[in-house]
Amino acid sequence: MMILATLALVPAVAVLAPDAIDLGASTGGGAVVPPAPHSAEISVLTYNVRGLPWPLAKGRAKALKAIGVELATMRRDGRQPDVVLIQEGFRGEIGDLVEASGYRYWARGPSRFQRASGAGPADGRRYATVRYPSFGEGWGKFTGAGLHVLSDAPITEVEDTPYRYCAGFDCLANKGVMLARLALPGAPGAIDIVNTHLNSRRAAKVPIARSLRAHNLQTEELMAFIDAHRDADRPLLVGGDFNVLDAPDRYDYRSAERPYQVVSEFCNRVADPCEGQALGDPAARPWLRSQDLQAFAGAGPVTVRPIRIETLFGASGTGRRLSDHDGYLVRYRLSWDSAVTAAASPRPPVEVRPQLRSGLGVKVTWRR
Repeated sequence: MMILATLALVPAVAVLAPDAIDLGASTGGGAVVPPAPHSAEISVLTYNVRGLPWPLAKGRAKALKAIGVELATMRRDGRQPDVVLIQEGFRGEIGDLVEASGYRYWARGPSRFQRASGAGPADGRRYATVRYPSFGEGWGKFTGAGLHVLSDAPITEVEDTPYRYCAGFDCLANKGVMLARLALPGAPGAIDIVNTHLNSRRAAKVPIARSLRAHNLQTEELMAFIDAHRDADRPLLVGGDFNVLDAPDRYDYRSAERPYQVVSEFCNRVADPCEGQALGDPAARPWLRSQDLQAFAGAGPVTVRPIRIETLFGASGTGRRLSDHDGYLVRYRLSWDSAVTAAASPRPPVEVRPQLRSGLGVKVTWRR
């Protein structure tokens, strides 16, 4: 069972603010004007907070608390992201970040001792899991995955798994992927949100070919996880540290099979402009200028597309630079028609039973 944490004692803030709905009107000839589609927006921030333990990094406890304060300032001004996806949240001070930020719903995983679920890639059997013990391989897992999802909307379900394959010093963390299902006030059904962190390149300190092979296998595991756990009738949002900066060989691996579209690539098309991202030369592949990506899919009754992009906590964005990564914020628009709203089945009741948990807020379990 995944662990959810809830820190606030007030009702969750609604994520979505639906537009006014026009249910249609009759014309003089008796024809009915089709109902106007409903729409709502949700903003998602993905942020590698560099929450590494000492002596790997210094001053990170103070920085994590400062990130929480920055998010609280945005909340006070009505600008907070609806969902925050955190990577490298290895330190206990993540609890301070969450408490300061004001998000009620908090999920994390996979844990340090968790084992991978589901079938692994068929070609993974040829990958030697320990080849460079001098660079962290085979030492065991010192931390969990460092993945966290913060939300103003209720998190109703969570699935997660660590990756089977890794390379170099990345093997010291149980890196993986998690899916959080959110109930969205004002919209039909729910939305699936995926957070992940893939193997680093040079920071792994092993040959590039070795880290590339681990990254490719993790990409296969990521796609298999999404296929196994997402609901194709629900919108899907994906974010995380993909470690693809200036690495087309990583980005392109099995790209035609992705169950999602990458936001920065989608928004680079002339026909699909997104506020905040200038159109660039496709040949220059501007989506390879960052380690961090977001992606989306919405082939069911609720469609989704990105409409605005913003950089936070970075040299080119708003807020103080508090990590070696910028925060990457995307606002999405969800659209559906009134028939979808009428057909939406009621959500099953969720029973929440809080239990005290030292240093980590409140442990929450649920049942349908």
